[in-house]
Order: sequence, then structure tokens, then C-alpha cells
Amino acid sequence: MPPLFRKLLIANRGEIAIRVVRTARRLGIATVAVYSDADASAAHVEAADEAVRIGAAPPRESYLNIDAVISAARKCGADAVHPGYGFLSENAEFAEACASACIAFIGPPPAAIRAMGLKDRAKKLMAKAGVAVVPGYLGAEQSLEKLSQEAERTGFPVLIKAVAGGGGKGMRRVDAPDEFAGALEGAKREAQSAFGDDRVLIEKYVTRPRHIEVQIFADTQGNAVHLFERDCSLQRRHQKVIEEATAPGMSKSMRAAMGAAAVAAAKAVNYVGAGTVEFIADASEGLKVDRFWFMEMNTRLQVEHPVTEMITGLDLVEWQLRVAAGEPLPWKQDELRSRGHAIEARLYAEDPQSGFLPSVGQLERLRLPQAGDGVRVDTGVRENDRVTMYYDPMIAKVIAWDEVRETAAAKLAEALSETEIAGVRTNAGFLVRALRHPDFLAGDVDTGFIDRHRDALLRRPPDAQLFARAALLVVDDRGRRARRNDPWDAQDGFRLASEARETIELACDSARASIVVVHHRGGGLRIEISGQPVVPLTHAGAIRLASGEIAVMAEGNSWIFAVEDPFGEDDSAIASADRLLAPMPGKIVRVFARAGERVKRGQPLVVLEAMKMENTLVAPADAEIAALEVAAGDQVDGGAVVVRFVLPRDSAAT
Repeated sequence: MPPLFRKLLIANRGEIAIRVVRTARRLGIATVAVYSDADASAAHVEAADEAVRIGAAPPRESYLNIDAVISAARKCGADAVHPGYGFLSENAEFAEACASACIAFIGPPPAAIRAMGLKDRAKKLMAKAGVAVVPGYLGAEQSLEKLSQEAERTGFPVLIKAVAGGGGKGMRRVDAPDEFAGALEGAKREAQSAFGDDRVLIEKYVTRPRHIEVQIFADTQGNAVHLFERDCSLQRRHQKVIEEATAPGMSKSMRAAMGAAAVAAAKAVNYVGAGTVEFIADASEGLKVDRFWFMEMNTRLQVEHPVTEMITGLDLVEWQLRVAAGEPLPWKQDELRSRGHAIEARLYAEDPQSGFLPSVGQLERLRLPQAGDGVRVDTGVRENDRVTMYYDPMIAKVIAWDEVRETAAAKLAEALSETEIAGVRTNAGFLVRALRHPDFLAGDVDTGFIDRHRDALLRRPPDAQLFARAALLVVDDRGRRARRNDPWDAQDGFRLASEARETIELACDSARASIVVVHHRGGGLRIEISGQPVVPLTHAGAIRLASGEIAVMAEGNSWIFAVEDPFGEDDSAIASADRLLAPMPGKIVRVFARAGERVKRGQPLVVLEAMKMENTLVAPADAEIAALEVAAGDQVDGGAVVVRFVLPRDSAAT
């Protein structure tokens, strides 16, 4: 039997590109990767049968460049394009460009993309089709006065949401009228940057919201089915981090009602292919059939599609390819079954300790969980790859399946606890703690879960055991150098008449310790911290980074220790007092302050855009601004000085 398509170009990158390659190869379809200059040696390029360069690192010059992608497809002779998710996957113009080039687009028709691509239009369509929508304002007038009035009419708290996009970009929660203008300005600016459209809508904020979505599929013969639901309520910065199928606490009647609403939504726009209909449910009194509303439809495959695959045993990419080739859906609704429970965790390069700011750098250590026994790992990076400022900071998706939800959660937590990543900050330990939290295990989840339990979910400060493990690595490093070099250069504290002793000064976060290492004359050593002996279990999971710092990894966490020179000048207090640094590379999009202004602790000073999200940098303390080192539009490196403060007199040099 001939393949569905001869050659498939994948207009995406990272783990989703590799995921599509895997299915296409099984179906006998040749694959073509595209890449930017930043991705020339990326894993997805190596995974495909061939690859074509499409431009420079910024997405608008490569992965979002329709002409470049179509040109690449023509150049390699592809007869189909799979857009993955993100980038051009929900772009009707791209789908039309594929059709004009006589290339099959693995996705819905352009008309369906347009119908669901703008949230205000989609909600009006759904209301007309009899699907309940969240109360709010969907009008065309976008003045501050009108939007403020509509927010008051809807009733605070409200959500401001970008009309043209998703993924938490262009979204702000507003709790009071005096916060509205500033939130609206930020939402519009972020929406314009992400989607080229700054229009917003106003939506009532549900106080105990559950984010539940339904996977749907439709074919060209008019058939449509749902493949059950996913709960995506665990979110930070309005972006999902843990998803599961099926939703905890979902009754059969509500599942049937929500599934029917999702299918009705698809049929209302003559949908074809894979899509996800997202609902918001009020969980204040448990899930009820009359307490869920249509939120939006994503006209593509979702990041979290693996949990649906694991409970159904189906390959959704294969379904996409078959439907795009004109075949009917492989299964009818009454033939579909779900089994067990699956949970996915998104492993990101980000720092939960710092408000989940993205982290960039080289993956100097990358040890992901082993796949098998109900554990699946989808990744698009390898050890020594770089996480850059240009793209989403996802490192991997780790998914676990089991017959019982609690066992699936335990299995996933155990897999993530084995993860070792150094060179960037990650949320691995945070995910482990979330999966083991009693409320999560009890199914008591909603979109406020992370904020409610933030203190319990953040990483603990380093203890003596962790300091000892870092010190042991320093000792080993010095021993190796001593064996290679002149013994007179050794730093092992050698003494003629007594045991050798050396002191190692280490700092991690705001903690510091002086570690005394005693080398026994008969061999072996003893480590003391504050006069108390500490026996390090091992220094496995501890590595020296290129920066000279030491990363100690355990239970998915990574603590970074600096080896301090006891005779060096400690300017850290001055550094933190007289300057504000960019936490990552990015673009300055707004400057609020001016030289000479006195600012209060927590006052917004600069807005930095990085990895498709805005990050507001605030004053670390009450201070006077000495100088602004940046202006709107500037590109800055991580660690660059953004603002200088007047140094307090009591900390100035004398």
C-alpha cells in the first residue's frame, strides 16, 4: 500500500518536529526538517531525512516566514506540510499558501482557522450554535473608556485577553478598577508583539476555575468525534505546566455534555482534522453540567496531546495524516474507549524561585528519565545544546500512565526526580513537589493551585549535606590538579606534623558556609561545617560548570554553588544596591522610570520581552535612580546593567 504522502515537510522545531518524524517514518513517509541559524545543529535537524535552512534566528525571519517555508517545501519536493503547534500552525494565510503551492496542509481549512482564530468571533459563533460562553465583552470598540466600562459591567475580577492568540500572551487578570489601565496597556503591547494584533476582549474571571479541554477530530466526510477530555488547570503565568487525562472528578454526564458541546463547536465551523475545544469550569462547588463555558478553540494539535494518546492507545499524528489524505476517521464515537490515567509535566528552562523567569544557557548536564513501564519522554534537545532567547524554553515533556491516577502521579514524580540538568535553571523539582502535594493527589486542582501552594512548591535552601557534596567536588578537582602539577601548588592544606586541613568557602543563593576539610594521614577525609562533622552521601550529581560554579543536583533540583576567594573583595552587597540587571537576554519594550526619580521597592521600572513573554523588572529597594542604561527597543544580554541607583551613603567606599 503506498504511503499517505511521499514527502512531509515539518514547519516547526524541537520535540514536536521529532514527534512528527517518528510517526511519518513508521508510515513510510520521508521527512524534511526546517531550521534557523540558531538551530543548524539541533536534534530535529538530525532526526529528519533531510533539512533546509529557512533564515536567521528570530522567528519572524525563519519559522514565521511563510515565503521561506513554502520555498523550502518546493525546493525539497514535499507534497505535504505539518505545522506542529505554535508558529504558523493556526495561520490561515499559511494554509492558503500551501494550497496555492499544491501542497497538502496537515490541519483544518483556512475558513475554520479564521473562524476560531479570533476569540471574539469564535465566541459569537459558539453562542449562535448553542454552546455556552463566558460572560464578558466581545465588541469592536477598543478605547480605554469603553473597555473600562465593560469591565465594570462584567464585574471584577476580570480577564483581559488578546483576541488573536493564546498561550497566556496578551492576558492579564484585573482585580480592581484602578489596576485596569495599566493591565490593558501591557496586554495590548504583548498581544501586538506576539500576534500582530492588539485587540482584546473582556471576560469574567471565574474564582475557582478548572481549565478542561476536549480533543476533537473531524474528517472531510462530515464525521466528528471527541477523544475525551484533558484537565490543564495547573498553570503559571497563564501557561500550562501539568496536564492530565481524564479530568479528576468528572462525571459521566458532564463528560458526555462537554464532549457533545465540543463536537457541536467543530461542526459549527465545518472543521477538519485535529482540534481542541477549551472550556472553563466553575469548580467552587465541584464540577457540574451547567457550570462550564466555551473559552476558545485551538485549531491544531496541542502540546499535551500525549496524555490523550496514552489513555486511548491512538497515534493522533497518524490520524491527522490520514484525515488530510482524505480518509474517513478510523473510529466512530461509540467505538472509542479510554483506559487508565495519564499525566504530563512540561519540563522548562525556567526559575520557579524567580517568578518562573525563563533561563537561557548551555545544557552542560542533561539526564532525562528513562522511557518505558508507562513513562514517555518527548524532547527536542541533547546534552550541550543551548536554550536560547528566541524560542519557547521547553526542554522535554515527561508523561506517565497507570491504571490509577495516584499511581500515575507517583510514577511521574519519581521519573522527574531522577532528572539531572545543569547549565540552566529548570522547574523539575517544582514539578516533583506539585505532583506529590496532598491537594493535587486528592484532585483538588484549579488554576489557582500554584499560587495557593507556592511556598510548599518552591525549592528549599541548601542544607549542610548539599554544601558538603559541593565541597567534596572541589577537593576532588584540587586533587586531580595536584596529581598533574607541581606539588608545591597543591591546595590540600598539607602539614608536616599534623593532619592536612583546608577551608573551602561556598555560597548558594543567600546562604554561605565555610567548610573545613581534614585529610587524615592514613587516607580519607572528614568534612566539618560550623564545627559539626558532615558525611556527604556522594558527589554523584555534582558537576563543575563552565562558569567555575558547582551544580549539585538531587530530586530534580539544582543548587548552584560559587567557590569564593576568602582574600577577594566581596562587592556583592554594593552590586545589589547600586544596579538592576537584566535576568536574561531580551528586548526592552518599555521604560517607566527616569534619572533622578525616587522609587519604592517593587515599583515597575522596565519591561523586558524574552521568549515571547513580557517580564517587568522592579525596584529591589527604595532608592534614587542615578541613570537609565537602556531605552525602549534596545536588545540586552543577560546580566546587562539596566538601571543604576545612587549608592546609599552608608555603603559607599570610605
